[in-house]
Order: sequence, then structure tokens, then C-alpha cells
Amino acid sequence: MKVHFIAIGGSAMHNLAIALHLKGYEVSGSDDEIFEPSRGRLAKHGLLPSHSGWNPDILSKDLDFVILGMHARKDNPELIKAREMGLKVVSYPEFLYEQSKDKTRVVIAGSHGKTSITAMILHVLHFHQRDCDFMVGAQLEGFETMVKLTHNNEFMLLEGDEYLSSPIDLRPKFIHYKPNITLLSGIAWDHVNVFPTYESYLEQFDKLLEVIEPGGVVIYNETDPEVVKVVERASNEVKKFAYSLPDYSVQDNRTILHTEMGEVPLEIFGRHNMNNLEGARWICNQMGVSDEEFYEAIGSFKGASHRLETIFSTNQMIAFRDFAHAPSEVKATVKAVMEGYPDYKLIACLELHTFSSLNIKFIDQYQGSLDAAGEAMVYFNPAVVEHKKLPALSDAAVYKAFGRPTHLEVFNNNASLLAALKERTQDKCAVLIMSSGSFDGINWKEELMGISN
Repeated sequence: MKVHFIAIGGSAMHNLAIALHLKGYEVSGSDDEIFEPSRGRLAKHGLLPSHSGWNPDILSKDLDFVILGMHARKDNPELIKAREMGLKVVSYPEFLYEQSKDKTRVVIAGSHGKTSITAMILHVLHFHQRDCDFMVGAQLEGFETMVKLTHNNEFMLLEGDEYLSSPIDLRPKFIHYKPNITLLSGIAWDHVNVFPTYESYLEQFDKLLEVIEPGGVVIYNETDPEVVKVVERASNEVKKFAYSLPDYSVQDNRTILHTEMGEVPLEIFGRHNMNNLEGARWICNQMGVSDEEFYEAIGSFKGASHRLETIFSTNQMIAFRDFAHAPSEVKATVKAVMEGYPDYKLIACLELHTFSSLNIKFIDQYQGSLDAAGEAMVYFNPAVVEHKKLPALSDAAVYKAFGRPTHLEVFNNNASLLAALKERTQDKCAVLIMSSGSFDGINWKEELMGISN
């Protein structure tokens, strides 16, 4: 099979390109900008485009598929040429369905937790040397690429994203997967640039349940009232199984899971992660993994990349980095560190970086999300707001949105943020860094080492 990628450098796109290359397909691609780690990974497999930009002449009649990435625009010259030539243009979720339509498709969906749950499932399967095809949105320990496609595996495990499929396909990605088994972890308004109201966002999850294959299964988090509503009003014939928090405790900054098979010490912590773990256990059961096998494996799970990832630790300070950026994620992550390290002073540093988080119409959703932290610092770059063509965002609007009267500071300069952080650190201090960006290039490990000295 011969496949061409338009916007091959995307996080999902480059992983899919490598997976198809390893499967034996003939793969080409183009992009106007490719950053690490995509660049290095593509180069390793001989898939890095020879030059930057778009080249319609690269397209040929013998292409079986042209896979269109979200980064491309509607007026992309390669897209225009492909359609003129009558080539089959698909989004990557459409293509993944084509690759897995004869398999049992397991889709992990929800506004938060889906990457962690998918990572837990893959860890357990990998631990027991059970193979499955998969697509996950973050780099995982022990896996070179985050897409795997084979001819023979029974299951296809998919992280189900509710964001748009492509510039010419404005349906959520997870609609295309038509799951046999799906999990709903939680629902909290996000992607305000695409779903301007909470109702329009909620509707996407209704659509997901509509496309579950007949006789399929939905496993859902009954601690989330919005999830319960969506599942209860689903009209198609599916089996419904609810999950909740497992029995656990925190002892000497270590989380212990209490099971019928005994106590299981964990590498991860936090109420939201315990909830994710229980959802993962239910899915693993559906994939033929017993509870005993699950508990045997899950104790060594260290978390997905940028999910409460320890980046620095001494006797006086511990620092975590987390991808949390949506309000519900921020609140859950702050509470997790407080629960796991109750005798530490917590300094929470949040970067507002996404379209939603910098949108004056959405930012009030962050109300109370940082309240559990001892100190809270919020950073945003006005230039990023301007670049996203959003209305100007003032420091005063940010202060008002978070609704925290004391121990909250807002910064527009990362040097000022670091200086303030240095002033506020002390013995027995936990620093939590939350962002889907980089705080404009801060090397957190290096800076925290300097602060601790």
C-alpha cells in the first residue's frame, strides 16, 4: 500500500507514518514545519521530508490514501491537487478505522484521564506480554512509537479525542472509530474555539455512544454526574458498567491499593489517578486480563509522560510536571499532590497557553481550581493571546477568574515567575508545573536545581 501524509510532523501523524512504514507500506509526507521529537523520529526511519513546505507534484495516481492532518489548511495546495486527481483523502482517525475494522476496537474517551487510562492498559498488557494494536497521545515508557498496527492482533486500543478530525472533516475524531467497547472517564467543557457552548461540547459524547457497535459495551465513571447523564440517555442497545474509586490509602507519601488479593503499593498517586486505574481495570477485564493479573502489573506503572511526572527531587523539594491545562484537570492535579504529599507546602505554577484558557469568555471556568495550593502562580504571554487573535487578556481578568483573594500571583514574564518561585520555596516544598506549553522555554529541571542550591 502507498500512502502520503499532508502535515506529517504532527504528534499523531508522525507516529502513524512510522507505524505504517514498519508495517511495510510505502510512506511519503510533507509539512511546513516539523519540531522535535517528530523530526528525529521521522529521520530515524527515513521518512523526514527532504525540504520544508508543500509540493503538489509529489502526488501520484498510484497513491492508495492521502492522510490529511489537522495542521493543514483547507487551501493546502497538496489537498487541492489530491482532490482534483480523485485520490482518496481521509483524516487519520478515518484511516485508523480502515486499519482496524476487522478488530475489536476499544476507545478510551473523556475530557480528562484518557491518556493515563490508555497508558495503564498498555502497561498491563505489555507486562503480561499480550499484544494489541494501539494509538495513544503521549510517549510511554517501553514504547518507541505511540501507534501500532498489525495484521493479526485481535484488539485495537484507541485514545478517543473529541477534537475535529481534519480541516475538511469537522466531526470529532472518536466518531470514526465505531467502538465495540468504550470508556467515558469524565466530561468538562473544553475546546471552546470549536464548541462555543457547553451544550455543543456535551453533544459530542452523545454522538460517540450512538456509534458504538450493536451489542457493544460502555464503561463509565459514575462519580461524574455529566457522564452518568450521557450514558443514561443513550438509546442504542449497549451493555453499561459503572466504575468508581477503588479502596486505597496514603501512607508515608506512598499510595497503597487495597484489593481482595492484598495490598498493592503504587508508583502513582492522587484521587483522579485512582479513578483512572479503576477504569483501566474494567477495560482490561474486557480484554481478557484477570484482576490478579491487573494488580500484579499496575504496581510498576509510573505514569504517562507529563502526567504528574517527577522532574526533580531532593530531601527538601520535589517537583512535578503535568500536562494539565483545562480547569477540571488543573483542580484534580492540585488535589492529587496535596493528597499525596500532605506535609509539603505546595506551590502550583500554571501556564495559560491554549485557545480556551486564554479566552476571556472561558477563563471563568478556572474559578477555584488552584484553591487547594499553598501558593499559586499563573503565567501567560500577551503575545500568544495576540497570535491566537483573541481579545486582550489583562492580569486583573485572570485574578478575577481564579477567584482566589490571597497567595495568587499573575506573571507575563518567565524571569519574574522564576524569581518569585525562588523567593517562596522552602524546606518540604512541592512544586507543581502545569502546562501544555513550555512557559516560553523554561528548562524546569535546570532552574529548580538552581533554586534548591
